[in-house]
Amino acid sequence: MSRRELDAAGITDPLLRAAYTRCRRLNARHGKTYFLATRLLPLERRSAVHALYGFARWADDIVDDLDRHRTPEERDRLLRRLEGDLADGLVTRAGREPVVRAVADTAGRYGIDHALFADFLSSMRADLTVTHYPTFADLQGYVHGSAAVIGLQMLPVLGTVTAREEAAPHAAALGVAFQLTNFLRDVGEDLDRGRVYLPGDLLAAHGVDRSLLEWSRRTGRRDRRIRAALMAAEAMTRRVYRTAEPGIAMLDPRVRPCIRAAFTLYGGILDAIAEQDYSVLHRRAVVSRRRRAATAAAGVLRVAGARLRARTEDRVARAGASAVERKGPVR
Repeated sequence: MSRRELDAAGITDPLLRAAYTRCRRLNARHGKTYFLATRLLPLERRSAVHALYGFARWADDIVDDLDRHRTPEERDRLLRRLEGDLADGLVTRAGREPVVRAVADTAGRYGIDHALFADFLSSMRADLTVTHYPTFADLQGYVHGSAAVIGLQMLPVLGTVTAREEAAPHAAALGVAFQLTNFLRDVGEDLDRGRVYLPGDLLAAHGVDRSLLEWSRRTGRRDRRIRAALMAAEAMTRRVYRTAEPGIAMLDPRVRPCIRAAFTLYGGILDAIAEQDYSVLHRRAVVSRRRRAATAAAGVLRVAGARLRARTEDRVARAGASAVERKGPVR
């Protein structure tokens, strides 16, 4: 399937094809929910989405390097090297790293604003030193670069039926909603990395602080105050989803099934968290295979419907043009 995607996108250079393939593998391995949704995209757009994901994942793995135990200074050096490679790549549409070659080519093909990548890398660098966010306003600065810009990068690839500026706030909100979902799901894992992404004021409103979270993570014991804070974080995240949802109808009809599937699957993570009684400090909440399959099947039906409508509209348009041509010019 990778070969068909590359052919459909008109990517012919062997080195570039290998770079895009690398990104696709990163997406398939690490972004299972996201990757499943991309299967509903038109073939010619999938490689670009894989490139955007692959680059983001590569940078994220540098700052989250738990297994190799690199020092913050080493990770900062690697991140700066990646930043320099990208800066050159966005100009030359090349790069030393395969993920940079692919994402630079995608940025050039779709005219993606280079500043969005700078904002993303700025948030990645924050992960090297920032371990908590006192307020939601503080967190918003971080999630703009780590998540909102991902939605904005995607928008030129997906295409819109409205002015892009109208759809942009919803695309940014969807990226943030996905990120907040990950924060809630990964509270325990993030603690292991020394970070707490849930806003400090939200936690404090329910009598929760880092030490209480660490105690629960370490002992496996639960606390009603933590549960209340996590419920509040879920409610906050669902509000962001509601802000994002109207943007789906602003997208190219052919890509809506993909984004609707991602919207449903990530929302399903919140459902799973609630169903597991907010035990995210002790186990990872996942969407069941049955629900994933049902969402994918519904997406396939939406894709088929979108293609049928597009063919019908095309036939009507051609028939109208033919009728005008036979009738001749109006005198």
